[in-house]
Amino acid sequence: MAADQAAVLEACDLLAAELAAGRPPGAALAAAAERWPPLVAAVEAMRLGADVPGALRSLAAEHRGAADLRWVAGAWQVAQRSGHGLAAALERTADSLRARRRTRRLVDSELASARATARLVASLPLAVLVMGSGSGSDPWSFLLRTPLGWACLVSGLALVALGLWWIERLADRASAP
Repeated sequence: MAADQAAVLEACDLLAAELAAGRPPGAALAAAAERWPPLVAAVEAMRLGADVPGALRSLAAEHRGAADLRWVAGAWQVAQRSGHGLAAALERTADSLRARRRTRRLVDSELASARATARLVASLPLAVLVMGSGSGSDPWSFLLRTPLGWACLVSGLALVALGLWWIERLADRASAP
């Protein structure tokens, strides 16, 4: 997935550079397809006169890490319809993709500490039970041998699992693109 993300950004940069150098869009797309072979479908669409942005969107749907191709397709489509330079549009798209990747990395690093804290807090009840056993009391016999202990154990485990699930869900929603 990360390899495809990097390949899409590299292909966008290469397309922008090739177009800025004066190469026609078909040749620039073929050069990008040499670096990332799935782009061959878009090259074929270009060669046949078909919808290149549509082919790029199809590739984005087929390859899990290539979702950023939707942005490239959008830039291509806007440039086609408006007559604005495709090289400039793809250059701005590549800059935008880089900024999005930086933001994703920052969010992921911030969420890693929240996830680690949640796991640490989830392990605290076990640490308390171990410390209680070490201090001479026997919390294990209460938890494992009495009906009230079983109820406490089951409800505690359920709450810990619910808390971990909740934190993961929040983190996943925050890191979603």
